Amino acid sequence: MALPGKVHIVEVGPRDGLQNEKQMIPAAVKVELVDRLTAAGFPNIEVTSFVSPKWVPQMADGAEVMGRIARKPGITYSVLVPNMKGFEGALAAKADEIVVFAAASEAFSRKNINCSIAESIERFRPVCEAARAHGLRIRGAISTALGCPYQGEVEPAAVGYVARLMKELGVQHIGVADTIGTGTPRATQAAMEAALAHYAIGDISGHFHDTYGQALANIYACLQMGVASFDTSVAGLGGCPYAKGATGNVATEDVLYLLRGLGIDTGIDFEQVVAIGQWISGILGRKAFARAGNALAARSAPAAAAAA
Repeated sequence: MALPGKVHIVEVGPRDGLQNEKQMIPAAVKVELVDRLTAAGFPNIEVTSFVSPKWVPQMADGAEVMGRIARKPGITYSVLVPNMKGFEGALAAKADEIVVFAAASEAFSRKNINCSIAESIERFRPVCEAARAHGLRIRGAISTALGCPYQGEVEPAAVGYVARLMKELGVQHIGVADTIGTGTPRATQAAMEAALAHYAIGDISGHFHDTYGQALANIYACLQMGVASFDTSVAGLGGCPYAKGATGNVATEDVLYLLRGLGIDTGIDFEQVVAIGQWISGILGRKAFARAGNALAARSAPAAAAAA
């Protein structure tokens, strides 16, 4: 199959990227990050989550952040919700889309939320019914689709099982997520094929972590199948909690560089994203986890110094 001519990028840095940061990030910084991403042309930005601050203290200011961002028509501002209380927060914050989630690994589901996969999805039934009643789009995420820190390998059939349950629940778009970054291209295609048994190609996306350096290869494998939607995180924000010291989400800058080289349109300003990645990494006091971004920034630095 020919590669897609256009790819839809969901920028997850503000939510998935920042949620595990130990230092508390001021709401003003989060707002500025979202506003900069809006200006760079992202069609969909995952802003925050409405979860208990006891479990994710970094996202406790979700309502404030949603209330302060400068929204642009045509851009989808998403929030993650775990339950009806979270949905009520999302509704009050005027989110355009909610994100619900389930694991493809029974071991992961029981270890993290103390219930089976089927039970975890059933908990989202009232959430999805309420979202449909209020006209909110519902996006789902299948975590540990390519590997689990507790059970190891995850079979494609398990991905298909969760995709089927989410489809029955009314989830309109499904993301296949390599939570621990162990997936390789062939395994990625098998997982995607399992999800495609229940969702159309335009309603599936890939979410890859770069723990083992396979994220870009896995994205290319998806592109070969016709998958044209991916989650990425500016500056590679978001470490992998199951692999100490490892990078987490694939860096938006690296994905944009790949897609530009393939002649695939995203509608996103690559240079602007590089600047955003360098800025937020400076705020966090570390170097960005974006090889293409760091390379371009290094190349641009001498020119900027000479101009000054």
